[in-house]
Amino acid sequence: MFFELLHNNPDSHARAGVLHTDHGDIPTPIFMPVGTVGSVKGVYHRDLLQDIKAKIILGNTYHLLLRPGTELINKAGGLHKFVGWDSPILTDSGGFQVFSLAANRKITEEGCTFRSHIDGSKHVFTPENNVDIQRMIGADIIMALDECTPGTADVAYAKKSMDRTHRWLHRCIARFKETEPLYGYRQFFFPIVQGCIYPTLRREAANIIADTDMDGCAIGGLSVGEPTEQMYQMLDVLKDELPTHKPRYLMGVGTPANILEGIDRGVDMFDCVMPTRNGRNGMLFTWEGTINIKNRRWAEDFSPIDPQGTSFVDHAYTKAYLRHMFVAGEMLGAQIASSHNLAFYLQLVTKAREHIIAGDFKQWKEKTVTKLSQRIS
Repeated sequence: MFFELLHNNPDSHARAGVLHTDHGDIPTPIFMPVGTVGSVKGVYHRDLLQDIKAKIILGNTYHLLLRPGTELINKAGGLHKFVGWDSPILTDSGGFQVFSLAANRKITEEGCTFRSHIDGSKHVFTPENNVDIQRMIGADIIMALDECTPGTADVAYAKKSMDRTHRWLHRCIARFKETEPLYGYRQFFFPIVQGCIYPTLRREAANIIADTDMDGCAIGGLSVGEPTEQMYQMLDVLKDELPTHKPRYLMGVGTPANILEGIDRGVDMFDCVMPTRNGRNGMLFTWEGTINIKNRRWAEDFSPIDPQGTSFVDHAYTKAYLRHMFVAGEMLGAQIASSHNLAFYLQLVTKAREHIIAGDFKQWKEKTVTKLSQRIS
């Protein structure tokens, strides 16, 4: 069994479960730190495991294809061995990155041709070779190649794009089923629900993906320019459409409030660059709200970074010291802030899980979203 559903919340679609992989079990709901090129920016694996308590990280097929290249990863024995990470990994197919290239890519029925943002070299993704590449990378969970439509797409384009994504999906599945993992452990495959902001399209996509009976269901094409309320509306549409016995992964989302609202709507898995990207710029997520540590008000604040936090960095450093690191331009400031934010996100989903199991998630969520949405400075 890949996904074991353990608890449902009585007044919400929130649920708690476990993903079983050959590199370890993953309690859900879970947040997955983004390790695009095989590293979570500025954070040691030791800290990811021991202090942040990450259970799974992400890699990105587009970026890993370009650097260091799949042949090198294959020679190393797969991404786990290459980067020295013995816990689960998920890889995005790279579809979002390719379709973000705009002028530097061309989409056809066969797949997509694109040019590297690094050196302009030409590459091709087809559903088949995308699966092959992810087999070589060796992630525990791999994604289907899809077209990520912008949140502002009209219904005609969204429908055309979604239909092509489904044709690609069936080719991906055929390739996945006719090939084997390369490194002696299981790999699991997730199709991706597209359909932009149109409920009819989202329902159609959910039903097609349910019929494939693959290992999980990813939800893509959200938080790509549409208003937050429309994202929640699409999750409301999908919470009753996607199979309950499969894990649900909301791709690239988002703020702490987004995550709690997603959990309330039945989502099990999340990833986002926000904890590390915002951390590098001095924005901290805390249990009292969001703060800009570079502001003058923290210059003589000798309280812990987050008194309610449970990680080492929450209590080892003061706000005044962390601000000093940023003002002085020390790289340690970005490292501390990134580690804190990641630890906060993992604490957030851990507490959500505890409240789901206790049966009072809905009440806790309402109070917590209000508090976490505050800007303290």
